[in-house]
Amino acid sequence: MKKLFLSSSFKDVAELFLEFAKDVEGKTVTFIPTASVVEKVKFFVNSGKKALLKMGLIVDELEISMASNDEIKQKLEQNEFIYITGGNTFYLLQELRKSGADKIIEEQISSGKIYIGESAGSIVTAPDIEFAKAMDSIKKAPELTSLDGLGIVDFYPVPHHTNAPFKKVVEKIITDYGSILQLRPINNKQAILIENNEVKIVGKTMKEGN
Repeated sequence: MKKLFLSSSFKDVAELFLEFAKDVEGKTVTFIPTASVVEKVKFFVNSGKKALLKMGLIVDELEISMASNDEIKQKLEQNEFIYITGGNTFYLLQELRKSGADKIIEEQISSGKIYIGESAGSIVTAPDIEFAKAMDSIKKAPELTSLDGLGIVDFYPVPHHTNAPFKKVVEKIITDYGSILQLRPINNKQAILIENNEVKIVGKTMKEGN
């Protein structure tokens, strides 16, 4: 039973997550802010954390680039949800690969654990992340040897559709890759829900999400 909740801005769709996950109060979530480490702007990390706490979730932070292998394995396996914040997608993938967290996350999702992605955390689930070059700097991931994503989904989430400051960047991604990749653009008020092979976009339309 594969269950994923992919978003652009988690705080804006927290209510949708509650509908998706149902009873969350008192449950534990592994909160991974690693993608934000190399970014100057990172307000969304605290915003996402506050939204989780407001729901009654217990947030267990895991900064993958600093954690031991044992800590990574323990937290990803024991906590009931996995949440990866936004930031730089390439740096995130680099650190997931280096630490081996990528394989553990894939195993946990396959076993039915709910995965929550926000922006970079959503993009990294795609088969390949090259399309994100227009949005994120690949130079922040000098040790990344492959742009193969986690491949948890068979499409390409494109966050922040129609939302500043990414509006033009997302339009460029759609222009450049729309005819060759199965893109799924979502705005900040939308989320992609995946349950096994069923995929649907929920939330406010693009016009309302501006």
